[in-house]
Amino acid sequence: MILEMMFQLLKKKYFLALLLVINIGGTIYGFIWYEGQLAVTPGKFLIFVPDSPTASLMFCFVLTAFLFRKNWPLLEAFAAVTLLKYGVWAVVMIVAAVLAGDTLTWKQSMLIVSHLGMAVQGLLYSPYYRIKLWHLGVIAAWTLLNDFIDYYYGMHPWVSRLIQPYIDQIAVFTVCLSIVSLLTVFLLNKYAVKRTV
Repeated sequence: MILEMMFQLLKKKYFLALLLVINIGGTIYGFIWYEGQLAVTPGKFLIFVPDSPTASLMFCFVLTAFLFRKNWPLLEAFAAVTLLKYGVWAVVMIVAAVLAGDTLTWKQSMLIVSHLGMAVQGLLYSPYYRIKLWHLGVIAAWTLLNDFIDYYYGMHPWVSRLIQPYIDQIAVFTVCLSIVSLLTVFLLNKYAVKRTV
């Protein structure tokens, strides 16, 4: 009963519009957050750097399509995989830095909450996606290419200096997280009961 009420709420136009406004705000803030790193990033790598705001930007397009009762499956696949991946990644990096001795600030706390929200919202809308295997194939290629560029060329999001010495382990974790995110979206798409927006 509660689950059914939640899924009905998720497709209400006012809820979709509210979520869109929140995600637009988060996306803008995310690009501003990356401003310093983008300023020193070579032009050919710019598209690969702002991971979280790009994920939420794609979800903005998905929500916009839902408002018009449309599906854009390739963008749904991109958003679902990257929201989960970077939502979890950011939380793990912040917590790891705090465990290594960083102070947990209000800004970091806000980032933890917002990134957890990213991951959850991408999963909650799984029944409404119309993702095919080839969509996930394209997103798998993009995601793993992004990981390669991040850790081979050093374009990864900046992390705390306290965990920077573990960047090789972070690289392995990130690639594993990409695979887990892809697999999670694949399984949810395959086995979730489909709903219409």
